[in-house]
This record gives sequence, C-alpha cells and structure tokens, in this order.
Amino acid sequence: MSTGSRAGTKGVPREEREQQILDVATAEFGRRGYAAASVADIAVAAGVSKPLVYTYFGSRDGLHAACLERAANRLLPAVAEAQSAPGPVRALTTLTAIFTALDGHIEDWQVIYDPTLPRPGEAHDRARVHQKALNAMGSQGVADVLGTATAEEPAGLTAPEDGDDHSLLLTWWFAIVSSTVSWWADHPEQTAQQMTERCMRVLGSLTSHPSLHTPPSM
Repeated sequence: MSTGSRAGTKGVPREEREQQILDVATAEFGRRGYAAASVADIAVAAGVSKPLVYTYFGSRDGLHAACLERAANRLLPAVAEAQSAPGPVRALTTLTAIFTALDGHIEDWQVIYDPTLPRPGEAHDRARVHQKALNAMGSQGVADVLGTATAEEPAGLTAPEDGDDHSLLLTWWFAIVSSTVSWWADHPEQTAQQMTERCMRVLGSLTSHPSLHTPPSM
C-alpha cells in the first residue's frame, strides 16, 4: 500500500482526512485571516490531533499553502474558461463562473485575497501569484469590453487614448467582484444560480437606463 493511500485516524483514508482538514482550515483562514487562524482550533474542529495536522502538512504555513492551492485550482480554471465569452457578455459570464466555482466554497476567495497576509512573506507571495493571474484576466476582459464599446459607441462620443477608461473600468470591476462576493458571504442562503440572476437584474437595470447613453449637457 502506498504512503498516499494509507488509512488516517479512526480508519479514515488519509486522502479523505486531508480534505476534511483542508475544508476546516480553509474556513478558518477565510473567516479569521492568516494572521489570526489557529492550527489548534482547526484540529479540534476537524476532530484530529494537532500533531496529525503537522504530520500531514508539515507546518501552519504548509497547511495554508495547501488551502490556497486548492482554492486557486477551483477558481482560476473556471474564470479562464469564461474569458472565451464575447466582450458584451464577458462580465456576466465571468461572474457566473466565479459563483459556480465558489458555491459552497466562499472562503476560497477570502483565502486568495486575504488582507492579513504578512508582507514580505512566502504566504503573501504565493497568494499574489494567483491574484495576479485573476487580475490579468480581469484586465484583458475590460480591454475587450472597451474595444467592443468603442466600435459601437454613439456619434459624438470618442474613447480616450491614454488608457484612463481602462484604468477606471478595471477599478470598478475589481470593486464589483469583491463586494459582490462579500455580499454573498453575508447571505449564504443564496445559491450560485440566484446570485447570477440577481446580478443580471442589477446590471440590466443599470445598462438599460436611457440616461447612461446620453452625455449630460455642460
């Protein structure tokens, strides 16, 4: 029998026990942040001993790294796949992908975008790799959306060439995504499908308002 398939405590296979610990640890790191999360509390909540956690993951930092990698492996491929959607529907498609990936795993987002990660530090550097990957997809998506809008903009409006529109829309996009995920964390009864439908209603009400398509007189 290989090391990876050995039984864990109380006859539970090691792989299954590791996933149980990661579930609890991700919730702990997500809710309390890296700085305040406790391995002792994680062990108690997972029903294992603290030494067993260290046996499986080596250290507190190793446990956090495992949580981070699992979170990224669920979220990044989903967001990447959404980038194939055409510009006008890219935002909603990406939000839907995020909701689907985070359904039942809302703490994954909080682990990746944890403001308590110490800087400089290895945990912060690991998280930044995944943050940059997500941010890069967001930046490209914004550029594609602006490119489509520029081609279809009404007469009398021109897109600036200095990149300020891209910078502003990118700031809006990151704020919308992070605040929407935070709102969802406070309303856990909402399903991924309900979140998508809610965002469709909100975005639809904003983009369909006539005042947004006519510049105010100066």
